[in-house]
Amino acid sequence: MKSGYDVIILGAGAAGLMCAIESGKRGRRVLVLEHGDRIGKKILISGGGRCNFTNVHTTAANFISANPHFAKSALARYRPEDFVRLVEKRGIRYHEKKLGQLFCDGSAADVVKMLECECRDAGVEVRLNARIDRVEKLDHFSVQVGGGVVRAPRLVVATGGLSIPKIGATSFGYDLARKFSVKLQPSRAALVPIVFSEPDCKRWCDLAGVSTEVIATTHGKRAFREKMLFTHRGLSGPAILQISSYWDGAEPIVIDLAPGIDVNALMRRSERRDLASWKNVLRQILPRRLADRWLEMHPPAGNAERAFADAEKQLHAWEVRPAGTEGYGKAEVTAGGVDTGELSARTMECKNVPGLFFIGEVVDVTGQLGGFNFQWAWASGFSAGQAT
Repeated sequence: MKSGYDVIILGAGAAGLMCAIESGKRGRRVLVLEHGDRIGKKILISGGGRCNFTNVHTTAANFISANPHFAKSALARYRPEDFVRLVEKRGIRYHEKKLGQLFCDGSAADVVKMLECECRDAGVEVRLNARIDRVEKLDHFSVQVGGGVVRAPRLVVATGGLSIPKIGATSFGYDLARKFSVKLQPSRAALVPIVFSEPDCKRWCDLAGVSTEVIATTHGKRAFREKMLFTHRGLSGPAILQISSYWDGAEPIVIDLAPGIDVNALMRRSERRDLASWKNVLRQILPRRLADRWLEMHPPAGNAERAFADAEKQLHAWEVRPAGTEGYGKAEVTAGGVDTGELSARTMECKNVPGLFFIGEVVDVTGQLGGFNFQWAWASGFSAGQAT
């Protein structure tokens, strides 16, 4: 391995590999240092192993950040159709699952192989099992790795966040930001299942495996209409993962268990208005086990019209006060990270540390579920690759 490079990239995930490809294509001598034993580990496990590699409807509105406008520049410079062209060039077959989400027909390994081939064609050098002991900056960045030292005028941090530590996630990127006095936004687990309080777990956790369509929201914030899943500890499924990114840790999560359904209109079709009729209606709307448990926990206060109206309101606005989330171990991404005010929106370079770049999940830009986080990785990686 040479000691002198034009660009050193820390991390061989989606953002780091995209940056390496673009920088290499521009004739730069690029070294990618990956502490794991293979590239693209998070890509490989994404989308149930089929990699939801982008979303055709991507806009800045699909991202959470202290600066909601920051992502616009990179997302405009590298669009979903740009990555699709790369996928098609390599002959990878794909399909749209729903809501603009594009998945590989085959395996997520197809995307990793594609990126590996693109790196090779661009002359990128990738070193695996690279333990980084120290990073310093004088006239160049100096990285002590594996008993040796490599140097470059540009250093790109693409080390990801804290989510899924079992595949190697660490705080290295945040620690490096602190070393160079780069500000951080507080980090938290996002796109993550929620955990019931102990009393709620006793009421609901034996329904683990039951799934139903809901609208999940937090007061005054975003609402998501998708599937919800009961687990042995709380709630999961797309609707819950989505709203978890917006949950402040204190307010209730409000769940509409009968989205778009006029429940009392169904009741009026019954010959009688009594508890038995209400139970039958609930079983039409909800999975049977959930319907029966809901009735047990929220019985109408009598047979009067008002009692059933109140019961319907409860069904449309179940307030859940989680005890917390499943944490980084089950989170798909990490929210927060390197403060975007520290970076150029066009190049991802630090304003106060020339030559230092942060891209991908380590930055305070977090996508919703559905391919948006990969599109941010491609776009931020591309932007940095064009500037290194």
